Amino acid sequence: MKLHELKPVSGSNKQRNRVGRGMASGNGKTSGRGHKGQGQRSGSKTRPGFEGGQMPLFQRLPKRGFTNIHRKEFAIVNLDALNRFEEGTEVTPELLLESGIVSKQKAGIKILGKGSVEKKLTVKAHKFSASAKEAIEAAGGQTEVI
Repeated sequence: MKLHELKPVSGSNKQRNRVGRGMASGNGKTSGRGHKGQGQRSGSKTRPGFEGGQMPLFQRLPKRGFTNIHRKEFAIVNLDALNRFEEGTEVTPELLLESGIVSKQKAGIKILGKGSVEKKLTVKAHKFSASAKEAIEAAGGQTEVI
């Protein structure tokens, strides 16, 4: 096979439909827009979900639930992520940010109890789960709520 013998796969290149080019094309005269009505005019667009004036599906369905606008989302750190620090290190939110364990501090940092911690650390965070606090203190470390 040579470069000048290359061809696109049959069926991959489809000619675009040129509307308004005579009756024989199948899309002449009204150019596939039909007679009269909203969609027949130039510049006419309807929003997504529009059903021709009928009550749209998203409005017919019942609304459920509630979104708390005052919700605080915490950056989560599990215990096994703390094992990368040296024995006796003071783990602060700034240290977690610069070491790449958390990418954003959000409303604060919460330490969760997944995994285990093998080193004696002083951990400063905004929140601790009960199991995380217990595990850190069992390893000989300290927890401090900021």
